[in-house]
Amino acid sequence: MTNSRPGSAKRWRAVCATALAGVLGLGTPAAAQGDAVGPRPAGSEWTVSRGGPTAAVRLDPADGTVTLAVRDGNRTLVEPSPVGIVTEDADLTHGLRLVDRKDRRIAERYTTVVGKERRRSVDMAESRFTLQGAGGARVDLVVRAADDGVAYRYVLPAGGGAVLREGSGFVLPADAPARLSDYSVNYEQPYDGTTAAGASSGQYAYPALFQVGDDHVLLTEADIDGRYPASRLTHTTGGGRYDVALADPSVPLPEGGPLATPWRTVIAGDLATVTESTLVDDLAPPSRVADTSWIRPGTVAWSWLAGFGAAQRSLETQQRFVDYAAAHGWEYSLVDDGWNTTDWMPQLMEYAERRGVGVLLWMHWTDLDTPAERARQLDRVKEWGAAGLKIDFMDSDSRERMEWYDEILRETADRELMVNFHGSTLPHGIQRTWPHVMTMEGVHGAEQGDVQADDMATLPYTRNVVGSMDFTPMGFQFGRRNNTEAAELALSVVYESGFQNYAGSVEAYRARPETARFLDQVPTVWDESRLVDGTPGEGATFARRHGDRWFLGSVTAGEGGTGRVPLSFLGSGAWRVDVVRDGADGVVRQSQVMDRQDVLTVPVLADGGFAAQICRAVPGRDSCDRPVDTVPVGTLSVTPAKADALPGATVDVAASFVLDEAGPAEDVTLSARTPEGWTVDGAGATADELADGAELTASWLVTVPADPVYGATEIPVTVTYRDPDARRGAPPLTVERTVRVFVAREGTVYVSSLPFTAEKNGWGPVERDLSNGENGAGDGGPLRLGGTTYDKGLGVHALSEVTVDLNGAYDRFTAWAGIDEEKPDKGSVAFEVIGDGKVLAHSGVLGPTDAAYAFDVDVSEIRQLTLRVTDAGDGIDSDHADWADAQLVRSQG
Repeated sequence: MTNSRPGSAKRWRAVCATALAGVLGLGTPAAAQGDAVGPRPAGSEWTVSRGGPTAAVRLDPADGTVTLAVRDGNRTLVEPSPVGIVTEDADLTHGLRLVDRKDRRIAERYTTVVGKERRRSVDMAESRFTLQGAGGARVDLVVRAADDGVAYRYVLPAGGGAVLREGSGFVLPADAPARLSDYSVNYEQPYDGTTAAGASSGQYAYPALFQVGDDHVLLTEADIDGRYPASRLTHTTGGGRYDVALADPSVPLPEGGPLATPWRTVIAGDLATVTESTLVDDLAPPSRVADTSWIRPGTVAWSWLAGFGAAQRSLETQQRFVDYAAAHGWEYSLVDDGWNTTDWMPQLMEYAERRGVGVLLWMHWTDLDTPAERARQLDRVKEWGAAGLKIDFMDSDSRERMEWYDEILRETADRELMVNFHGSTLPHGIQRTWPHVMTMEGVHGAEQGDVQADDMATLPYTRNVVGSMDFTPMGFQFGRRNNTEAAELALSVVYESGFQNYAGSVEAYRARPETARFLDQVPTVWDESRLVDGTPGEGATFARRHGDRWFLGSVTAGEGGTGRVPLSFLGSGAWRVDVVRDGADGVVRQSQVMDRQDVLTVPVLADGGFAAQICRAVPGRDSCDRPVDTVPVGTLSVTPAKADALPGATVDVAASFVLDEAGPAEDVTLSARTPEGWTVDGAGATADELADGAELTASWLVTVPADPVYGATEIPVTVTYRDPDARRGAPPLTVERTVRVFVAREGTVYVSSLPFTAEKNGWGPVERDLSNGENGAGDGGPLRLGGTTYDKGLGVHALSEVTVDLNGAYDRFTAWAGIDEEKPDKGSVAFEVIGDGKVLAHSGVLGPTDAAYAFDVDVSEIRQLTLRVTDAGDGIDSDHADWADAQLVRSQG
């Protein structure tokens, strides 16, 4: 279907209902339509409506079953479908009779931080049907109707048995075209086209989309928390019925109060009504966060898809993404998995803060699954200055996991930390109740690497209808793609997300200046959203307004042609339209002045699209771009990054700072410093001002002391500069890189004389040249093995690891290893010598009466040496272990 009507059916119906009521002298339309309030005889039908789709509730006199249908005028969108619930105490799916009905109108206004529109107006009719089954058991069926759909839930009184299942279902016309996604706990399966009856037998995820005539029906659920699990749809081939299946086999009733289940929700109407619907949020509880001033949506530079592994664990890599965000006015940079194995996160936080960029941190949900873990982890990242968290791998719809969502949302809100849920359930109205939730994954997104154009053109009508969607577009660095570059850019508008986590590399953005220019302008929150044109699986064109500017995004699946966008959603007068589309060599930009009577036409490639920015035409201005709050950033390169040197030797160090973007920079200083005992010759370099592309260079001669600390020493090289647009008194910006000089001595060096790259110990600290003592440093006794006392070595306690850098500079490692005589009758351990992650030698199990084990290991090509002590599999009671006389030998020359 093509939808070219300006505005949505939702708005149009509301206007018509109000106008008709005025003409007839009825005032506001009735909250519910049907019989008078009160008990009804069996075999009745009641309707609930608010000027849009109507819920028709029917009680069958023959067997006491209740069904609910959804109608729009004379059309039936959802055929009479089963309603009911089964508990341990009663089967409330049949044998029912109506004992009461109460009607009310729900009129609310609320605002959101993110979403399709920030100011919301709710106008619903509600009817509460009290039904009684055999034995006197009761359940309330609460039905709501709005102009964009209907919903129902069950309310069970306190004191009953656990819920075993729902009898809820939805019956669609058998031949209704459908877009369905196979159910998975992370909602990361693509959508496939089928029919209501033709879909395979199995489980399907919400939301599920069906076309009924010229209208569409979207099935989903709303208002889920720790009281109840989420659900999915089950289907058997051959019919159009889809039943609700809970994630848990039973659901206990809460103590001291009734149980209200989630809303079984039907969003219905034309495509504009469905895609623009806020019904899921409207059904959710109001915000539980009183002050939302700290919640700031925004654009996020995300490094994960630009390089994995070691690149993620590099401070320099993360600083580059912070720099890009600062130079383009992006609000955040996201550090994904791996940061918690590093020690530089506070340094990155300070670096980003000076540049006006917030840092978001990835965490596995199991790092936060107990109260103690939440307190420790959340307090730590808040102390560092993190703006929020990306929490991953929840992978469950159970009630227990929903309780966890409740807890983590309360505790992150208390600490003013924003949240992006990955590997998650759907947003069942969560962003109204907890407005610091910026986005959720729950989608077959760009990380999958194989998203087809037809699936991208389906998501606006399915998953993204129910809440912000973290699709992570803009991964241009991957080369071959299933859509064009302009279509990928259009996703910044087509897909709504409070955090837009853009997945491109810095190099990919810089190679696409028109793409980067548009991304710097497009916001992540909207005052108004409209579907202009489209068909599920074939294409979608959205117009979204932020303040006085409109943004267009259009994607197409299949053959190209000419995209046509009626501009009737604009106000009167002249408007400038800046279009970014596919060209012969990347994207190109074109600008023209138009008005609301015009139709914008854009050439579109196969699986292509376009993006546009629209603003009031102003004489003398040739674009809609607004100033972006940027910070000048540059690249500091230092050579060599690593060097080997002997005592007394010199190392030549050179540095270059190039201002990349958002210049100029002022008061630029390039300098190097050395630790105590080292000397540096060279004055560095300064510049009063540095423009984009300009370079500042310097060089130094660094001399190693004659009697140094052996091992690796870092020589910091620093550039400082000022942003001329920064407030008076703002601290200078700093970029630092290091030259890592490894100093080895010819002959012998004791391991206890080297700096440790890493260490851990089962009891107290690792002791240098002493045995392991108590919890304090230096409280051990002499190193004694087999009656021999050693002056040099390491005193440890299982489980223990000590790591030192060798840099390939040494030939052999030797040591005597055993249980220290401090505990002559207790302990058993095993010693391992590990080089670059590979076990080079193993002592076997040693007890307190065993002779010391002699290690003599070839380490001539080893860059990192680890000395490990295990408990030999019997626990760590008195496992005091000595690496006595542990030394490294370097051949002469």
